[in-house]
Amino acid sequence: MFETAELGQKVTKTTYKERVVGLRKELLDAQFRLKKAGFPVIVLFHGVDGAGKGETVNTLHEWMDTRLITTQAYDRPTTEEAERPTFWRYWRDLPAAGRTGIFLKAWYSDPFLKRVYGEISQDSFDQALSRNLAFERTLAVDGAVILKFWLHLGKRQQKKAFQTLESDSAQAWRVTKKDWEHWKRYDEFVPVAEHLIMRTSTGSAPWHIIEGFDSRFRNLEVGTALLHAIRRGLTAEKNSYQAGPEANIVGPSLEGRSGYEEGDNPEPAAAGEESPRLPTTTVLSTLDMGKRLWKAEYKKALGKLHSRLFDLQRAARKEGVSMILVFEGWDAAGKGGAIRRLVRELDARFYQVIAVAAPTEEERAHHYLWRFWRNVPRAGRVTIFDRSWYGRVLVERIEGFAHEEEWRRAYAEINDFESELAGHGIVLKKFWIHVTPKEQEKRFEARAKDPLKSWKLTEEDWRNRDRWEAYEQAVNDMVERTSTQTSPWVLIEGNDKKHARVRVLDEVCAALEKAL
Repeated sequence: MFETAELGQKVTKTTYKERVVGLRKELLDAQFRLKKAGFPVIVLFHGVDGAGKGETVNTLHEWMDTRLITTQAYDRPTTEEAERPTFWRYWRDLPAAGRTGIFLKAWYSDPFLKRVYGEISQDSFDQALSRNLAFERTLAVDGAVILKFWLHLGKRQQKKAFQTLESDSAQAWRVTKKDWEHWKRYDEFVPVAEHLIMRTSTGSAPWHIIEGFDSRFRNLEVGTALLHAIRRGLTAEKNSYQAGPEANIVGPSLEGRSGYEEGDNPEPAAAGEESPRLPTTTVLSTLDMGKRLWKAEYKKALGKLHSRLFDLQRAARKEGVSMILVFEGWDAAGKGGAIRRLVRELDARFYQVIAVAAPTEEERAHHYLWRFWRNVPRAGRVTIFDRSWYGRVLVERIEGFAHEEEWRRAYAEINDFESELAGHGIVLKKFWIHVTPKEQEKRFEARAKDPLKSWKLTEEDWRNRDRWEAYEQAVNDMVERTSTQTSPWVLIEGNDKKHARVRVLDEVCAALEKAL
């Protein structure tokens, strides 16, 4: 794969100056068109030490509008980063639609170096590469344009590059003892690099191997590849729009990227997706909705559970165990009440309740999971989501805010997301609080008469009752496809609020006890 690296392809100064003028103009034009597009561009730089990664990134900033480019370089995780799953810091830094994000020493660096130094096995290395591919696939199918550059040097070229830098007092600091150590292990680096590239170069996120010894050749090759990638993305987006709404499911599109806006009023699900016949039995229809808890029992149980939860949270903080709680359910099912009873005995400094509503403009410019990744808690803390990422396979599916291909692939994306959380040791509990249509109607009518609660009731709530069967089918599919061994759904019978609240508290305590 790297056989030609010693050839040292070069470009003359005259040729370079001639080509740069046209290339810069074309890049700026493509960047201006990208600004108005509905997808981001993600550029990764990896490769041999001394191959000019940083210098090429600086050149791109000189050639293009820096207001539309962000560059992120990663070192060892900070304390804040280490307390969260590996991909948290990369999700946090993803560029918005219309912008370009450049990443140095990103998600391939750590597994690559660990494999070279024998700190992980080949199987563990391949597993890490598979996680990287899943991450890139999640972004690519949502429309992101991804290209990856491996800047390479032959062993003699690398030595010469280091010596040249060391001879310049202004540049000598760039060469470290670690660089020379890597050079000595050059023959160990190459086969690992070849395996990495062959294993992770895909049609949607290809690797470009570029000789890095001649800066002019390197800059032109990178700039040209970036230009072509942006143009391909723009062409794909244009074609998808011209083909009509259905074509948007396979091309870059801002629509459906992060959900919906308040005030949107699309056609019902019947107009945008198949209307599956509701099976006679669903996971919800099997619940015993007659479960009740009398007031005296409720108060006694609540007191014990609050004391138990208080002690558990203190232990979890001490041990650095974090928790994510997801609450989904019908309108007026009692999610808010369950959350209020849950947090009553928690230390307010160490928990956060996030009420998920229509995404902001910034959130719509990113992948729909972006805003949830940003709120992954630090070690020893609790994040509670009042509605969550499952909106993609519930409201966005039924209301037509997401195309069928988008919500269907979301099951796998969500499972990958939750697998990353569980793999980091985060305690994840997912609750669906269920009420019957009759009980929901009773609560709606009570809300309408209560001046302290009437603001909660909207015309949309009443309208959604007409789609009960479609929503129940969506919930059934959601539970079947995302209730995994590490992140199972807990279905709560919610016709009796006291029973539901105690059940939630008991499940949370049990999960923390198991983790501790």
